[in-house]
Amino acid sequence: MQNGIIAVDAMGGDNAPAAIVQGVVEASKVIKYKIALVGKREVIEQELSKYTYDKEKIDIVHCEQVIENCEVPTVAIKKKKDSSIVVGLNMVKRGEAQAFVSAGNTGALLTGATVIVGRIKGVERPALGTLLPTETGRTLLIDSGANVDAKPEYFPQFALMGSIYIENMMGVKDPKVGLVNIGTEEEKGNKTVKDAYALLKQTPNINFCGNTEARDITKGEADVVVCDAFVGNVILKLMEGFAGSLIGLLKKAIMSKLLYKIGALLSKGAYDSLKEKLDYKDIGGAPFLGLKGLVVKAHGSSDVRSVKGAITQCEKFMDKEIVQKITEALAN
Repeated sequence: MQNGIIAVDAMGGDNAPAAIVQGVVEASKVIKYKIALVGKREVIEQELSKYTYDKEKIDIVHCEQVIENCEVPTVAIKKKKDSSIVVGLNMVKRGEAQAFVSAGNTGALLTGATVIVGRIKGVERPALGTLLPTETGRTLLIDSGANVDAKPEYFPQFALMGSIYIENMMGVKDPKVGLVNIGTEEEKGNKTVKDAYALLKQTPNINFCGNTEARDITKGEADVVVCDAFVGNVILKLMEGFAGSLIGLLKKAIMSKLLYKIGALLSKGAYDSLKEKLDYKDIGGAPFLGLKGLVVKAHGSSDVRSVKGAITQCEKFMDKEIVQKITEALAN
């Protein structure tokens, strides 16, 4: 087993600690790195007692406090030093862990990650990168939740970090970068987007292909789409909601007639394939790109499969040395 530890917030998320612990157990069976569950020891031990696993691959890091979703992020980070989020982030800062995964309070995680783990030298603002399903595979949406009021000069860095991520994690050579806008013409958009367009055109080492309308994201015309977090989060939540509604409407239509049920039975493989393509659970979470270490935000409603997906994504991220590659790219 190679050196390296992935810390996981056992107390964060709607389904914690049960789904988190089970997801860790499942992930420990398929990855080479050790996993440290961060949270209340007695609670974690009670959940772990339900499973058979390699005890050499899972440790517990005890802490007493939990940051709840209703808490103000900046206040919680300052006051709850012994919380699972703060302890996990400090593990990454001190090099005791190479990655930290949490499905807990998003604001607290992002605030804490920036303050505690810190930015790579030269990074204006770290950004969340979320992989979206498309007709051709996956597209990285960046920023999907960290910088609501982004300045134009942030966008080239989002594009560069996103390009490095998608090339190494998804094997896309010379990834195309699109700027989310209300039209494809260069003169479209507000001042921030227009200024960002001009900067992206001048940015070396990215393959900028111009503006991308939201309706074209799912076509996979761009491998990386950049925007501020307000736009990105709206796109992300809309796609999540639409995917769920589409599957629900399809099920309702199928159940409405016997003939449709028979046809659905014959087409089950195709429906299962579509559902799997629209499902985010195998990806598991969004990396916070631009930090000195890896921090992954898992979905608040993460289940066992999502947690396992987030952890296995960390393994690949670590193996591909994404943090080092972003650091080198910005230095050059």
